[in-house]
Amino acid sequence: MIMAVRLVLLTFAICCLIVTVGFTVVPTELLRLGQLDGQLTVDNSDIEAASVDFGMLGKGEPLAVMHPGSSDDIAQLVKAANEGGFAVSARGHGHSINGQGLIKKGTKGVVIDMGSKKGNGAPPAPIVCEKEMYVDVWGGELWIHVLKASLEYGLAPMSWTDYLYLSVGGTLSNAGISGQAFHHGPQISNVHELDVVSGKGELLTCSEESNSELFHAVLGGLGQFGIITRARIALEPAPHRVRWIRVLYSNFAEFTKDQEYLISMEGKERLDYVEGFVIVDEGLINNWRSSFFSPSNPVKISSLNNNKGDGGVLYCLELTKNYHQHHQDSLDQEIEAVLKKLDFIPASVFTTDLPYVDFLDRVHKAELKLRSKGLWEVPHPWLNLFVPKSRILDFDKGVFKGILGNKTSGPILIYPMNKHKWDQRNSVVTPEEDVFYLVAFLRSALDEEALEYLNDQNRRILAFCNDAKINAKQYLPHYTTQQEWMDHFGDKWDQFYSRKMQFDPRRVLATGQRIFEFHPHPHAMQ
Repeated sequence: MIMAVRLVLLTFAICCLIVTVGFTVVPTELLRLGQLDGQLTVDNSDIEAASVDFGMLGKGEPLAVMHPGSSDDIAQLVKAANEGGFAVSARGHGHSINGQGLIKKGTKGVVIDMGSKKGNGAPPAPIVCEKEMYVDVWGGELWIHVLKASLEYGLAPMSWTDYLYLSVGGTLSNAGISGQAFHHGPQISNVHELDVVSGKGELLTCSEESNSELFHAVLGGLGQFGIITRARIALEPAPHRVRWIRVLYSNFAEFTKDQEYLISMEGKERLDYVEGFVIVDEGLINNWRSSFFSPSNPVKISSLNNNKGDGGVLYCLELTKNYHQHHQDSLDQEIEAVLKKLDFIPASVFTTDLPYVDFLDRVHKAELKLRSKGLWEVPHPWLNLFVPKSRILDFDKGVFKGILGNKTSGPILIYPMNKHKWDQRNSVVTPEEDVFYLVAFLRSALDEEALEYLNDQNRRILAFCNDAKINAKQYLPHYTTQQEWMDHFGDKWDQFYSRKMQFDPRRVLATGQRIFEFHPHPHAMQ
């Protein structure tokens, strides 16, 4: 009786779907979906939410939205997509910039809301294995919830993103990086096992030992090969507190020399987090991403005029040392020993101590302030680049001291990573050097004029890299032609293409990435 009622409700939902989209031809395979643990919906609010992302630079409206209650729901939908000729995109927290998590405009498709808690079923909560030091989490779970669940056992993941309100599946589909990546590698280097629904609709468990090709394809695979429904994340003992230090530089060569020294350190002296940012606008030193210096202790760039480098640009180095309460006595000596080896502006040192959770969740507090002012849900024309170490000085001269001028509309992060911490079997691509830098332009546009200005600035930065043959690679990449994607992946393209044909031959997944042309008919393949 219950099953019959649910079948009637599902049929009613599909009928509503046909009415809602104005008699658009809906893939008939949706009518053949079996009993779901979750819910398929055409509610206007769900459709609208699944049509835009954090970038707010475009729209891609789906026919329907699935709120899955289990991995089986997702497998059913992807199988139906293969048979019915429609696309499927997985949406975590919707934090993509250029529509990567949307259904490509003009394409029939369904968005899976991985973060949903609706429907008769609900994705499982994080499960911590204290003895083996790992946590099993649903692909749509946010990292902040993973942190809180693991901290109940005195444990925590090792590698983070700066912003914790991102989904596990979303960051693992890219890489997942922050100031810990120099030591622990990106988040994709700290995964033991995955459950994945492939582009064929097969639910597979994969790891180094089992289905390893799919395992490495999905990590950094931009959602092209499968949808992560469960991830087993490595944990370590969590520290209690963090000593957070910021210092300023006027000389870029000294700034990068010190950053590269810090990420090469080993043993007891090694720090736990190394990042930095570029200051070309005095107003940015206390902005949302950089909310560190308190109002009672402001850092005024104007007071450092004599220390300004060429072009009036300053560089801020961020460092942290994790510690437990009973180790605080030796902390000052350890920090002092490290700082003595660095060449920052002496008067610029600022330090603070705070709980580990507060440090990791620092950006969210600033987000709430921006939301209260209506400044969060605006277009974000971000640009993220991996720049090889050998060309970072050229990049500084051409971009920081050249193209940017003195108006950036957002923070600019810059920090180095060690390539040997990245598993080259994974899909993500990085520059071919032992050390490379992330340079992230995290800007916001409050009106159309600002948006066009920043988009043009991004184009000029990319053109500069191309003309100067810097060979930078985009992180969270966005291209519009397959040739550009082939150039991006370089020597990895043949492998990437082969994996696509193996795991998603009908190209139903992640059409918003614009890597492969979606073919609505099952046999219309190249």
